Amino acid sequence: MPNRPEYMAIWLGITRVGGVVALINTRLCGASLAHGLDVVAPKHVIVAAELVDRLVAARPNLGGQAKVWVHGDHTSGFASLHRDVEGYAGVALAKREGRPPTLEDRALLIGTSGTTGLPKAAAVSHLRLQQWTHWFAGLMGAGPDDRMYNCLPMYHSVGGVVATGAVLVVGGSVVIREKFSAARFWEDVVRWDCTLVQYIGELCRYLLAADPRPEDTAHRVRMACGNGLRPRVWTEFQRRFRIPRILEFYASTEGPVSLFNVEGKPGAVGRIPAFLAHRVPVAIVKFDTVAERPVRDADGSCVRCAPGEVGELIGQGRFEGYAGRDVSDDKVLRNVFERGDAWVRTGDLMKKDEEGYFHFVDRIGDTFRWKGENVATSEVADALAAFPGVTGAVVYGVEVPNAEGRAGMAAVVADGELSLGALRAHLVRRLPEYARPLFLRLCREIAVTATFRLTKRDLMTQGYDPGATDDRLYVDDRARGAFVPLDGTVFERIQHGHIRL
Repeated sequence: MPNRPEYMAIWLGITRVGGVVALINTRLCGASLAHGLDVVAPKHVIVAAELVDRLVAARPNLGGQAKVWVHGDHTSGFASLHRDVEGYAGVALAKREGRPPTLEDRALLIGTSGTTGLPKAAAVSHLRLQQWTHWFAGLMGAGPDDRMYNCLPMYHSVGGVVATGAVLVVGGSVVIREKFSAARFWEDVVRWDCTLVQYIGELCRYLLAADPRPEDTAHRVRMACGNGLRPRVWTEFQRRFRIPRILEFYASTEGPVSLFNVEGKPGAVGRIPAFLAHRVPVAIVKFDTVAERPVRDADGSCVRCAPGEVGELIGQGRFEGYAGRDVSDDKVLRNVFERGDAWVRTGDLMKKDEEGYFHFVDRIGDTFRWKGENVATSEVADALAAFPGVTGAVVYGVEVPNAEGRAGMAAVVADGELSLGALRAHLVRRLPEYARPLFLRLCREIAVTATFRLTKRDLMTQGYDPGATDDRLYVDDRARGAFVPLDGTVFERIQHGHIRL
């Protein structure tokens, strides 16, 4: 179901009487939708009328026989949820009609892509829902007079639980928009007199790219809360839109690690004060990007990273797992620092500075190795985005015959014609040679996920093959010091090792 008040009302009602609700990504279709449903093995499926056709198309791939309920007017032949509900009284249930859930009971299953493989459904207990909502209510200082603007998908933990629950638990209000619109964002915020906004991923960068308008600063927003705000965007976003305070945080739906940047240091995802360190056991350990596993020393123990060194973030705490599968072998590390201990992997590469602030570097799988060095795609993407005219960039590694590791490639969107010579000079100044992309793809647009993360899978599959795309491709000729067009002839020469990279 798309974002709307009924969506939250339905799942709150079901969880209130002990049911478990799986929140399904509305972008899924076909086999991916069938997988998302099968992995949670539902007895009932509730679908908005406008999405019925997509469910019908996926039914041949479904393994179960769940009863389908449709919310809204339709002619599909399925049961009508809203009409059935009208037949019941609006009074509170008697004790015999539903067992109230406990904190330990499972409340939600939330889809998460994880680091590898098909999407998984992360289990979320009522205890964690209580923690999330009350943590953020306290961190934001939310009260009855606050209004949160939420345009993030409600099938995710941030848009569905944090942005809504943190304000509702203290008697505040939430303004829900079906989906993000850069053109309407501040207009909505002003119209509904919002005091809080929730952001994620690239949303802030999209707002900065939009044309200035009076509503940019005519609002009463006192805080923006979210995650994924890159250092280059942070300061300009806060200045242009006059945001008094930004609360950046780091967390994952399934993981036990949560970090909060309450001081508002640009680019940091949080810090753990010394007096709380015993309550929040986390560590950054050295990571092998080839094996995609933490490094072990001669004694079999993981190795802690020094300040400034990049490694995987791990933590100890409550891990509730996923629906329908055992992931203990790839998600939980054992005998990490001492025999018998257990730590949960986050799947994220981090570094900690001398002041103790944590900085997000990349998702595992996004970092690749080239010329014996680890390349962080986020660092390269930031360098590209800092070049005038570049409005979007996604960086990934591609395999090249007879070469060890993966060569860097960047798909770039620009608001006009780019000077490739100036762009190359800019990259030479900003990046070491091994990190500079060897291949360049100029795109009209780059597809993003519902949480504004750039998609890479199709781009990586197509690689630098000019026969796989109509986009213009270039290769960095290091001998000539220039990006040169990559056509079929050049592609074949690379494939046969006639051009050294």
